Amino acid sequence: MCLICERIKMIKSNANPYFVKELETGYVVIGDHQHFKGYTIFLCKEHVTELHHLPKEFGDKHLSEMAEVSQAVSTAFSAEKMNIESLGNGDSHLHWHLFPRKAGDLGNYGQEGKGPVWWLPFEEMYADRYRISGDELGQMKQRLLVELEKLERNT
Repeated sequence: MCLICERIKMIKSNANPYFVKELETGYVVIGDHQHFKGYTIFLCKEHVTELHHLPKEFGDKHLSEMAEVSQAVSTAFSAEKMNIESLGNGDSHLHWHLFPRKAGDLGNYGQEGKGPVWWLPFEEMYADRYRISGDELGQMKQRLLVELEKLERNT
């Protein structure tokens, strides 16, 4: 079973502490490492490797929900810019990385602290000091859930 399917299985059995909310086409989870505060992942319910492998109606809904998740993340974590990526080179199950960005969040990496998140060395992005848990995780999940539910009420 793939890593994303394992995470979804954990969500379904109430064993994924990063789970925030189930949407029609996917699951919203807070990233377990938070160098970029508010880093969120949107996991597609369907096990496909590419967006264009989804049936059109489901794919359209999935993109719409991903945009809503992006808006909620942006608001909840006061992003100045959102970076959204679906890579799948390591975990070939459709999922989205949503990074709320702020000026200087790359530190000394990149040109004048600007550039894609992947300019940050892997060891830095996933350093133990950025692993989130406990009260801080609970607060982040609640902030994001509030914004997701506001958007849900307005649609």
